[in-house]
Amino acid sequence: MALTFNAAAVRALFDALASAAEATGVFDGGVIRHEPKSAPVTLPACAVWFEEIRPARLSGAASVSAVVIFRARVYEAKMLAEPQDNIDPGLLAHTSVLLSAWSGQFSLGGTVRAIDLLGMEGTPLAAVAGFIPHDNVLLRVAEITVPVIVNDVWDEVA
Repeated sequence: MALTFNAAAVRALFDALASAAEATGVFDGGVIRHEPKSAPVTLPACAVWFEEIRPARLSGAASVSAVVIFRARVYEAKMLAEPQDNIDPGLLAHTSVLLSAWSGQFSLGGTVRAIDLLGMEGTPLAAVAGFIPHDNVLLRVAEITVPVIVNDVWDEVA
């Protein structure tokens, strides 16, 4: 069996995740396909990047599937944006729309076995809110863990 998780498949996976986020239409600042080195100029914005890869427990006998964990970040607002009472409702709404998009694109158009919504491979789809400093500005964000199960990534050879 040949390696199917090659550069083209990796790019297709990134594009599928980002396209689902873009299709929500809620990110005025766009969807970035890497961890930004500087703060997005327009908010809200979203970024998606690779974080971890490991073998999936639910693999076949001849090949190993993988759990690929992506990190996404929803950038909502500067900490002191007004009215401040709108920041967290906006963050929760935008994060929920994004999680819904990925839940609805469960197999990312057949690109993967599944986005691991409930953690069958250990890590569920989840979001945690917080603040991060970017370019000397404190931003309100949601950090999202996006576990994706990809079939037949590595061959098992005796």
